[in-house]
Amino acid sequence: MQTSTGTPRPITRYGTPVLHRRCAEVTDFDDALAQLVADMFASMYAAHGVGLAANQIGVDARIFVVDCTDATGAHTVATVVNPVLHLPEHRDLVTDTEGCLSVPGQHAELARCATATVTGYDVHGHEIRLDGTGTLARCFQHEVDHLDGLAYVDRLPTKLRKRILAASAEHPGVGVGTDQDD
Repeated sequence: MQTSTGTPRPITRYGTPVLHRRCAEVTDFDDALAQLVADMFASMYAAHGVGLAANQIGVDARIFVVDCTDATGAHTVATVVNPVLHLPEHRDLVTDTEGCLSVPGQHAELARCATATVTGYDVHGHEIRLDGTGTLARCFQHEVDHLDGLAYVDRLPTKLRKRILAASAEHPGVGVGTDQDD
Protein backbone atom coordinates (compact mmCIF):
# COMPACT_ATOMS: atom_id res chain seq x y z
CA MET A 1 0.00 0.00 0.00
CA GLN A 2 1.57 3.31 -1.09
CA THR A 3 0.56 6.51 0.66
CA SER A 4 1.02 9.93 -0.94
CA THR A 5 4.46 10.25 0.63
CA GLY A 6 5.61 6.91 2.00
CA THR A 7 5.23 3.18 1.88
CA PRO A 8 4.25 1.34 5.06
CA ARG A 9 6.78 -1.24 6.22
CA PRO A 10 6.19 -4.22 8.50
CA ILE A 11 6.41 -3.55 12.23
CA THR A 12 9.35 -5.26 13.94
CA ARG A 13 8.31 -7.52 16.80
CA TYR A 14 9.76 -7.58 20.31
CA GLY A 15 12.71 -9.98 20.41
CA THR A 16 14.25 -8.77 17.14
CA PRO A 17 17.85 -7.66 17.90
CA VAL A 18 17.48 -4.12 16.48
CA LEU A 19 14.88 -3.41 19.18
CA HIS A 20 17.25 -4.34 21.99
CA ARG A 21 20.28 -2.13 21.40
CA ARG A 22 20.96 1.60 21.21
CA CYS A 23 20.34 2.85 17.68
CA ALA A 24 22.98 4.62 15.61
CA GLU A 25 23.14 8.41 15.38
CA VAL A 26 21.96 9.89 12.09
CA THR A 27 24.68 11.81 10.23
CA ASP A 28 23.17 12.37 6.78
CA PHE A 29 20.16 14.65 6.34
CA ASP A 30 19.37 13.73 2.75
CA ASP A 31 16.66 12.38 0.45
CA ALA A 32 17.09 8.87 1.90
CA LEU A 33 16.33 10.21 5.38
CA ALA A 34 13.29 12.09 4.10
CA GLN A 35 12.01 8.88 2.45
CA LEU A 36 12.62 6.89 5.65
CA VAL A 37 10.62 9.45 7.65
CA ALA A 38 7.78 9.31 5.10
CA ASP A 39 7.81 5.50 5.35
CA MET A 40 7.78 5.75 9.15
CA PHE A 41 4.68 7.94 9.14
CA ALA A 42 2.99 5.61 6.62
CA SER A 43 3.90 2.59 8.77
CA MET A 44 2.65 4.24 11.97
CA TYR A 45 -0.66 5.22 10.36
CA ALA A 46 -1.14 1.75 8.80
CA ALA A 47 -0.66 0.23 12.28
CA HIS A 48 -2.95 2.84 13.94
CA GLY A 49 -0.15 4.08 16.19
CA VAL A 50 0.60 7.50 17.68
CA GLY A 51 4.38 7.14 17.66
CA LEU A 52 7.03 5.05 15.94
CA ALA A 53 10.80 4.67 16.31
CA ALA A 54 12.93 3.72 13.30
CA ASN A 55 13.97 0.41 14.84
CA GLN A 56 10.29 -0.57 14.95
CA ILE A 57 10.50 -0.95 11.18
CA GLY A 58 13.93 -2.60 11.40
CA VAL A 59 16.09 0.50 10.81
CA ASP A 60 19.05 1.12 13.14
CA ALA A 61 18.77 4.93 13.33
CA ARG A 62 17.90 7.42 16.08
CA ILE A 63 14.67 8.80 14.63
CA PHE A 64 11.11 8.83 15.86
CA VAL A 65 7.84 10.22 14.58
CA VAL A 66 4.73 11.13 16.58
CA ASP A 67 1.16 12.17 15.84
CA CYS A 68 -0.67 12.66 19.13
CA THR A 69 -2.16 15.15 21.56
CA ASP A 70 -0.88 16.63 24.78
CA ALA A 71 -2.75 17.10 28.06
CA THR A 72 -4.53 20.21 26.72
CA GLY A 73 -5.70 18.47 23.53
CA ALA A 74 -3.18 20.30 21.32
CA HIS A 75 -2.16 18.08 18.41
CA THR A 76 1.51 17.52 17.52
CA VAL A 77 2.85 15.84 14.38
CA ALA A 78 6.64 15.74 14.48
CA THR A 79 9.85 14.03 13.47
CA VAL A 80 12.80 14.05 15.86
CA VAL A 81 16.23 12.93 14.66
CA ASN A 82 18.93 12.11 17.24
CA PRO A 83 16.57 12.94 20.12
CA VAL A 84 17.74 13.70 23.62
CA LEU A 85 15.11 13.26 26.33
CA HIS A 86 14.97 15.83 29.13
CA LEU A 87 12.87 15.03 32.21
CA PRO A 88 12.12 17.54 34.97
CA GLU A 89 14.21 17.50 38.13
CA HIS A 90 11.05 17.16 40.23
CA ARG A 91 9.15 14.39 38.50
CA ASP A 92 5.41 14.05 38.80
CA LEU A 93 4.61 10.52 37.70
CA VAL A 94 1.36 9.59 35.99
CA THR A 95 0.30 5.95 35.72
CA ASP A 96 -1.61 5.18 32.55
CA THR A 97 -2.18 2.34 30.13
CA GLU A 98 0.59 1.92 27.59
CA GLY A 99 0.94 -0.34 24.58
CA CYS A 100 3.40 -0.83 21.76
CA LEU A 101 3.15 -1.70 18.08
CA SER A 102 6.10 -4.11 18.56
CA VAL A 103 4.20 -5.92 21.36
CA PRO A 104 0.83 -6.10 19.59
CA GLY A 105 -2.47 -6.67 21.30
CA GLN A 106 -1.24 -6.00 24.84
CA HIS A 107 -1.31 -3.07 27.25
CA ALA A 108 -0.18 -2.47 30.82
CA GLU A 109 -0.23 0.28 33.43
CA LEU A 110 3.10 2.11 33.55
CA ALA A 111 4.23 5.21 35.42
CA ARG A 112 5.91 7.92 33.33
CA CYS A 113 6.78 11.56 33.92
CA ALA A 114 3.84 13.89 33.36
CA THR A 115 6.04 16.25 31.33
CA ALA A 116 8.99 15.69 29.02
CA THR A 117 11.06 17.65 26.54
CA VAL A 118 13.00 16.35 23.56
CA THR A 119 15.70 18.17 21.69
CA GLY A 120 17.21 17.03 18.43
CA TYR A 121 16.87 17.80 14.75
CA ASP A 122 14.12 17.88 12.18
CA VAL A 123 14.40 15.98 8.89
CA HIS A 124 16.35 18.90 7.36
CA GLY A 125 18.96 19.01 10.14
CA HIS A 126 17.58 22.08 11.93
CA GLU A 127 17.68 22.04 15.73
CA ILE A 128 14.31 21.57 17.41
CA ARG A 129 12.88 21.42 20.89
CA LEU A 130 9.48 19.95 21.72
CA ASP A 131 7.79 20.13 25.11
CA GLY A 132 5.13 17.59 25.95
CA THR A 133 2.48 16.85 28.55
CA GLY A 134 -0.01 14.00 28.78
CA THR A 135 0.08 11.49 25.93
CA LEU A 136 2.71 13.50 24.06
CA ALA A 137 5.10 13.36 27.04
CA ARG A 138 4.45 9.62 27.34
CA CYS A 139 5.15 9.23 23.61
CA PHE A 140 8.47 11.06 23.86
CA GLN A 141 9.59 8.79 26.70
CA HIS A 142 8.33 5.62 24.99
CA GLU A 143 10.00 6.38 21.64
CA VAL A 144 13.35 7.45 23.12
CA ASP A 145 13.28 4.23 25.17
CA HIS A 146 12.96 2.32 21.87
CA LEU A 147 15.97 4.14 20.43
CA ASP A 148 17.93 3.20 23.56
CA GLY A 149 16.99 -0.49 23.17
CA LEU A 150 14.09 -0.64 25.65
CA ALA A 151 10.42 -1.44 25.18
CA TYR A 152 7.77 -0.48 27.72
CA VAL A 153 7.51 -4.12 28.80
CA ASP A 154 11.16 -4.00 29.89
CA ARG A 155 10.05 -1.54 32.61
CA LEU A 156 7.42 -3.94 33.97
CA PRO A 157 7.79 -6.58 36.70
CA THR A 158 9.21 -9.84 35.30
CA LYS A 159 6.06 -11.97 35.73
CA LEU A 160 3.83 -9.37 34.08
CA ARG A 161 6.33 -8.87 31.24
CA LYS A 162 6.48 -12.63 30.56
CA ARG A 163 2.67 -12.90 30.56
CA ILE A 164 2.32 -9.94 28.15
CA LEU A 165 5.02 -11.25 25.80
CA ALA A 166 3.45 -14.72 25.74
CA ALA A 167 0.04 -13.26 24.90
CA SER A 168 1.56 -10.93 22.29
CA ALA A 169 3.25 -13.87 20.58
CA GLU A 170 -0.24 -15.19 19.77
CA HIS A 171 -1.27 -11.89 18.14
CA PRO A 172 -1.00 -11.64 14.33
CA GLY A 173 0.68 -8.22 14.54
CA VAL A 174 -0.29 -4.80 13.28
CA GLY A 175 0.28 -2.80 10.12
CA VAL A 176 1.23 -4.09 6.67
CA GLY A 177 1.94 -7.76 6.11
CA THR A 178 -0.43 -8.92 8.86
CA ASP A 179 -4.01 -9.98 9.22
CA GLN A 180 -4.61 -6.51 10.70
CA ASP A 181 -4.00 -4.59 7.43
CA ASP A 182 -6.41 -1.81 6.55
